[in-house]
Amino acid sequence: MTEELHSRLRADAVTIGYDRRTISSELSVDIPDGSFTVIVGPNACGKSTLLRALSRLLTPSAGSVLLDGSSIHSYRAKEVARRLGLLPQTSLAPDGIRVLDLVARGRYPHQSLMRPWTDADREAVDAAMTATGVADLSGRLVDELSGGQRQRVWVAMALAQQTPLLLLDEPTTFLDISHQIELLELFTDLHEAGSTLVAVLHDLNHAARYATHLIAMKDGAVVAEGVPAEIVTADLVQEVFGLACIVVPDPVTRTPSVVPIGRSRTRA
Repeated sequence: MTEELHSRLRADAVTIGYDRRTISSELSVDIPDGSFTVIVGPNACGKSTLLRALSRLLTPSAGSVLLDGSSIHSYRAKEVARRLGLLPQTSLAPDGIRVLDLVARGRYPHQSLMRPWTDADREAVDAAMTATGVADLSGRLVDELSGGQRQRVWVAMALAQQTPLLLLDEPTTFLDISHQIELLELFTDLHEAGSTLVAVLHDLNHAARYATHLIAMKDGAVVAEGVPAEIVTADLVQEVFGLACIVVPDPVTRTPSVVPIGRSRTRA
């Protein structure tokens, strides 16, 4: 009888960092299946480093990252890419590539000599471009687009991969507030359709509104994790971000909303 997995993706006592600099030591994190998990914390706290380890871009010097019960490094790269999609913090497109061709690269993990391009691939690409609002840009060169447009194209490529797990490192970077909300609503739709998402976000209020599971980090360690309504408090924000605030219910969603105290000012 096989042991039931606690989660499809987890970090087990990992020590991670760059060169000889350790960011996190013996860090353990479980990503709940079917969750929209958001990782928050101040700059340089280890959020993106953890995400890189969970996606196999970074190899722990100790401990292991487990995907479906086995070390993520025991799988071939293409097999990982069929189970887990990644939108990295910075992405560089090849010179002269069109939007359609870049998004289509998301289908690479599903193709082989025995399975060339199919109608299912085309439908996946079309659906991803429509969902991210870049269908009308299909013939444009990626390097001619604005930062926000390029970001949505990269998201479309990740969606075209159609993986049950999707990791997103600061996906709302370069986007104006309207497109940030559109993208977060899209991620919520994916989550509600059955995908497990893990995102690094800077905006704590966005994290509290959209996450079903929140991980707060500081100095490479997890300070708190759980349902946002249960863990987001003024004390936690002070501890993690050093910010004096009050936490009130969001008037629309009733999720926690952080209001900085700042200096007292009066308005005429």
